[in-house]
Amino acid sequence: MLPRVTAATIRREVRLPVRLRDGSLTPARLFTFDGLCDGREHVALALGDRASDRTGAGPGAAVPLVRLHSECLTGDAFGSERCDCGPQLQEAVARISDVGGYLLYLRQEGRGIGLYSKVDAYALQEDGLDTYEANVALGFGEDERDYTVAAQMLLGLGVERLDLLSNNPDKSTQLEAAGIRVERCVPTGLHVSSVNGRYLATKARRWRLPPASDRWGAPLGRPRADGVRRAWAGEEDRAAP
Repeated sequence: MLPRVTAATIRREVRLPVRLRDGSLTPARLFTFDGLCDGREHVALALGDRASDRTGAGPGAAVPLVRLHSECLTGDAFGSERCDCGPQLQEAVARISDVGGYLLYLRQEGRGIGLYSKVDAYALQEDGLDTYEANVALGFGEDERDYTVAAQMLLGLGVERLDLLSNNPDKSTQLEAAGIRVERCVPTGLHVSSVNGRYLATKARRWRLPPASDRWGAPLGRPRADGVRRAWAGEEDRAAP
């Protein structure tokens, strides 16, 4: 478990208008930090009411909605459908803009193994391994991410309690261990593509999530095919990419 951490300090704060998936613009503020324990260039994006007031503070202020989003060049920038990272990022920005909070963009490509190693893992997945087995075959842990920096960033922003936008229970466990109070976990949508059913099913099994249901919301205009439902339930063909 993580020790209670020391707050990072805000290095720079700038306005950053952001275009949402519906084409509209929303105000935001981008923060960089000093004192992060891993020395990487992680950033935070304040959205909604936090875009104009980074403390969002005052008696009775709403608990901010927060997303810890790990960098995914292939999904976030190139629109890869092998994963659900790009749609999750778009969903998070839109939902946080509605209610107020922060998106932390963490430089943890490939669940912490780096871009080139992630591409190596993709090659192993094409030979039949799942996303976690591929990381292990390359000599890494199934998930190398450490959210100490996320806790440091949140404390630097004055956030000690939050609603967490995530399906991954490890994020809330690590934040709580670092002294951040997670009031509730808010699940993200199920973003299904023609090729990522097995990937989603693998994550669901590892996180011990229940089968996909309407509580996860609509997957950005994509219907849930019967094959994806079977995959989520663990009935997918392991030979599928």
